[in-house]
Amino acid sequence: MANLERNNKILLDLVRQPGNNLCADCGVPEPDWASYTLGVFVCLNCSGMHRNLPAVSKVKSIRLDHWDDSLVEFMQERGNSAAKAIFEKCVPAFFYRPQQKDCVVLRDQWIRAKYERREFTEEDNYFLQAYNSDLFESTLWKKGKDNKQFLKRIFLLSRKDFTLRYFIKEDSKVPKAVISMKNLNAVFQPEKIGHAHGLQISYLEDERMRNLFVYHTNGQTVVSFFNAIRATRFAYLLKKHPTLRDNDLIPQITTLCLKEGYMEKTGPTQREPFKKRWFTLCSMNRKLLYFKSPLDATELGAVFIGTEDHGYSVSESSSRGMRGGRWHRGITFETPGRQFVFMCEQEQDQKEWMEAFRKVISQPMTPEDYANEANLRRGK
Repeated sequence: MANLERNNKILLDLVRQPGNNLCADCGVPEPDWASYTLGVFVCLNCSGMHRNLPAVSKVKSIRLDHWDDSLVEFMQERGNSAAKAIFEKCVPAFFYRPQQKDCVVLRDQWIRAKYERREFTEEDNYFLQAYNSDLFESTLWKKGKDNKQFLKRIFLLSRKDFTLRYFIKEDSKVPKAVISMKNLNAVFQPEKIGHAHGLQISYLEDERMRNLFVYHTNGQTVVSFFNAIRATRFAYLLKKHPTLRDNDLIPQITTLCLKEGYMEKTGPTQREPFKKRWFTLCSMNRKLLYFKSPLDATELGAVFIGTEDHGYSVSESSSRGMRGGRWHRGITFETPGRQFVFMCEQEQDQKEWMEAFRKVISQPMTPEDYANEANLRRGK
């Protein structure tokens, strides 16, 4: 009993030390599990993924389980910082490092890449060479543009001209689409797509946002494709901005939207009936996009969001005097050319949308933002 209490105290002291006080895999504070074969402290969620790798990792609770002296000594010798120096020795700058909020397939494949496949230990450069090759090919299931059916398609990433092509058949000579890396974004959307490995690829086509929805039943395949997209786009950004540092470019490789969901929207005179639309707000391009439904291939329209100094503002509004709206939590968005009125179903939705609008409005505009604003105004 004395040894048990002593060992538990040692582990609790260890997990409070810098490096050990954050989960080794997702960075969440105060991990209370540990892999006693790898020597890392992890959170409850990541410990469940370690259990799926019994040949590589075995986990215990640092509070509830019995720890032998030899296991505690190993944890003292190793710890998160020492393990990171081994298993994350050469993680490429473009490689996506998942956090607690990320979807399961991203976190699971990050753990498998580190400990099972040992991709970043320099023991085998196969995976890094694949990401950095001139061509990267992957076969995925893609949703049809005008229907809900997913069909097999061949995707080809090229560093030679910084494009993503996809083909309908394996022997197709002409691609169905050639997509530039310039405005491409990719983000996992399992709930929206209805598959645990669902990936959304977005890009500009004739100045309008186009969405591709894809998945693969194998988690490694779809996450490798995602990181290959990031590798190709990172190479594009390096060529476009040769003087910028990696740390300045990494946030631009792929970006999560600030807020997504349904709101009701009325027309320019505000006497038109409200219509329910799916909205997406992204800080990177400063646009509020709207679609008829979440899985639409092409936007119905877009609203540019500038800064307060340039006549953009957001405020709460009332639904009184508005026609046909079923929801009553209003948002008024002012632009130099027009006032937009949106309605949210719940107060919490209204609050989250307001916060997202204000976050974008507070960010200074770049020269590229001014050009996008001008292009959007000309298109109206």
